[in-house]
Amino acid sequence: MKQTPLFNGIIYIILGLLFTYFAIENVSEGNWGFFTYLLIILATFDIGSGIKMVLFHFKLKKIQNQKK
Repeated sequence: MKQTPLFNGIIYIILGLLFTYFAIENVSEGNWGFFTYLLIILATFDIGSGIKMVLFHFKLKKIQNQKK
């Protein structure tokens, strides 16, 4: 199966949301340790990368459709 930027972007966004959920659960228990900050940083990078990949997919599709 060929992986497209759209598929990879969706996976990154899902992982970012999962890390966000774990960070929220960790904070609700009163733990503001290193692991919580690590989860927040990972969630930020994953969601940002996911959005960039999804936008890149649509930009690539637009360029490919203009060439036809």
